[in-house]
Amino acid sequence: MNINLPIELLETAQMTETEMLREIAIMLYQQERISWEKAAQLGRMTNDDFYQLLLKRNIINSPIDNEDENNVLIIASLRTSLQQVKEDKIHPISELWDGIDV
Repeated sequence: MNINLPIELLETAQMTETEMLREIAIMLYQQERISWEKAAQLGRMTNDDFYQLLLKRNIINSPIDNEDENNVLIIASLRTSLQQVKEDKIHPISELWDGIDV
């Protein structure tokens, strides 16, 4: 994913390209316009680093224990999967064998 940001914009905002991309990624994620994984990718971060950034900024709540943290990541992954189904990128498992002659 390549996005070219004007130098003037970066200078005005006093941000590096990576910082600006992270801010855009966070904004789009908060508006539920892109998935967790796409936001992390846009921000040039791993999923875990993106998660930690959201925690640090209080955008998401800190889990009580590791199981809760895993649940947050699982839910984010499920949201991504559902979005992919909506975009017809992934088909339900019930359709997996449709059209295959045995």
